[in-house]
Amino acid sequence: MIEPLITDDTVVFGLLTLCLGFIFYTSSITKGFWKKFYSIVPAVLMCYLLPAILASSGIISDESSNLYFVASRYLLPAALVLMTLSIDLKAISNLGSKALIMFLTGSVGIIIGGPIAILIVSIFSPETVGGNDFDAIWRGLATIAGSWIGGGANQAAMLEIFRYNPEKYGGMVLVDIVVANVWMAVILLGVGKTKRIDKWLRADTSAIETLKVKVTAFAEKITRVPTLKDYMMMLFFAFTATGIAHFFGNHISNFLTSTFDSVSDKKSFLSFLGSSFFWMVVIATVVGISLSFTKAKNYEGAGASKIGGMFIYILVATIGMKMDLGKVLENPGLIAIGFIWITIHAGLLILVAKLIKAPYFFLAVGSQANVGGAASAPVVAAEFHPSLTSVGVLLAVFGYVVGTGGALLCAYLMEVASKL
Repeated sequence: MIEPLITDDTVVFGLLTLCLGFIFYTSSITKGFWKKFYSIVPAVLMCYLLPAILASSGIISDESSNLYFVASRYLLPAALVLMTLSIDLKAISNLGSKALIMFLTGSVGIIIGGPIAILIVSIFSPETVGGNDFDAIWRGLATIAGSWIGGGANQAAMLEIFRYNPEKYGGMVLVDIVVANVWMAVILLGVGKTKRIDKWLRADTSAIETLKVKVTAFAEKITRVPTLKDYMMMLFFAFTATGIAHFFGNHISNFLTSTFDSVSDKKSFLSFLGSSFFWMVVIATVVGISLSFTKAKNYEGAGASKIGGMFIYILVATIGMKMDLGKVLENPGLIAIGFIWITIHAGLLILVAKLIKAPYFFLAVGSQANVGGAASAPVVAAEFHPSLTSVGVLLAVFGYVVGTGGALLCAYLMEVASKL
């Protein structure tokens, strides 16, 4: 690892906020070059790409920074609380089954995409998909399947089960990060063209629009000029809940791991229950939803979801730091497998969305709930509308549940494909 130019996280954070400030300022300009630019490239995509360019040029590096950890462990749960304060569960239930169908379609796309990608690449580069014993490429790709269907806990489970050579595991992590982040960029690019995509899909977006209108009307009704007390109360809700989520998340994780062999065993379908991050997301979401049944929901009028959105954008910037554009061609064979794999995932999602006339929102969030997990599914959902954040969270949590089983099936299919 080459040490980046800037390693001080205080300075790195300053650079990230500089990027965010520049993007939000230029995207607010209503005429000239910037208006044309942001009509093509969404602002949220730039919030991801500028830090990626800084990381790729060696100025900053995610490997020498703790900013992503801080953003995902402190700001993410705080954002989940603030953005679910005014949640309307009844309206979300009216969204119907298409969200779940698209999520499961995304999972199936990952399961079948891996072995198909291996078969395709084996035609022109058989050495790329080869390897013997614990060096076998399919074993390493199994860890990517765990990450793309569930999350970090499921990825660790696959590494434990198939025992891929640790010295080569870094290459798989690279494929995971590069391909997943490029795909997220494509999804964000599509957000700016949602109406055009929905028209092509012939999607019925009435339930989503009804939810947006209802939430917007409620926000306008209770909107007020926020006071210092309002900001301090929102700080109290967000970070007290974050503390509660970490405290009970860690204790629940430790209790389940030490009490139940099925949870402590990395090879088990229930191993995700031993992840403190999983419980942190669940508890923060539950706290936010619980507060929505109290007068706390009126803090939406003081800008609760806007502060939550600010935290989400900081998370987006730290996710961008993970992407080193210069490493894309470092291992072209494995990268090719990754892109073919994600293309199959995307193609199946588009096919099913077209067949059931599902809105682009369900396609995008269903995909990110798989590939990105709890860290990025809310980001994509919030880009459509803050009121939809909880849909991304709920689907991402479901991804942890099916992640290990789906990844195991994918791994066994990849083993067969690699031997054909």
